[in-house]
Amino acid sequence: MSRPARTVFLGSGSFAVPILETLAEHPAVGLVGVVTSPPRPVGRAGKVTPSPVGASAGAMALLVLTPQRLRDAEAVKAIERLEPELIVLADYGRIVPRALLDRPRYGALNLHPSLLPRHRGATPIPAAILSGDRRTGVSLMRMDEGLDTGPLIALREVPLAGDETAPELEAVLAKVAADLLASSLPAWLAGGSPLVAQPDHGASLTRPLRRGDGRLDPALPAYLLERQVRAYQPWPGSFLETDQGRLIVWQSRVLDVLGGQVGGATTQAAPA
Repeated sequence: MSRPARTVFLGSGSFAVPILETLAEHPAVGLVGVVTSPPRPVGRAGKVTPSPVGASAGAMALLVLTPQRLRDAEAVKAIERLEPELIVLADYGRIVPRALLDRPRYGALNLHPSLLPRHRGATPIPAAILSGDRRTGVSLMRMDEGLDTGPLIALREVPLAGDETAPELEAVLAKVAADLLASSLPAWLAGGSPLVAQPDHGASLTRPLRRGDGRLDPALPAYLLERQVRAYQPWPGSFLETDQGRLIVWQSRVLDVLGGQVGGATTQAAPA
């Protein structure tokens, strides 16, 4: 192509920030707008704070749109007025309407932090840790109307050591995703990237986490509890209900202390 593709980026969370930064510097695209979730109260003081992507885009003096609902006609029109030739999405957390998927010349691409079709949906990083996966990765797909069901453009695998926390793994996968996008864009925009349908076997779906998911069940095997503590950082966190009240668990490890049976031991904890 003779000029950079007019590109709109959709993202909100910290996973998406390195991807935004890569797009802003990539010679094959011209970033004409960023769509992110609206600022919201954060912390006990309730200070209204932009999303990580919103803050990063603002620092780069990019045009930022913060619609409450992407499906609203006004939100769709605002994006259409930017005349995007390419849409890139990562960690946005909202369904993209068909009108936006079909409009760009080069389609709408999504970077998902799992090896699809495994761990589709909202929480693939905690799911990989909870499942004890030995590998995970990043999938680049062309979006369709399904939930992470679009045809694949590229995959990049990342081995897991089995001691990663969710924030640590997110940071690794974010860098992998940014690099995967940067290396895949030229061929995609030139029309040279084949699309591969996701296989039917091995598909799984994750769901959004709830506050109550952080409760540790002492009846579960210790190795599952240890995974949970790593997977649910920083939210919803992990906790035990005790006679003295709720105990927040920040770190744990598995010890063989029961005559050959595996037991659990908490190494860092604090009262709620």
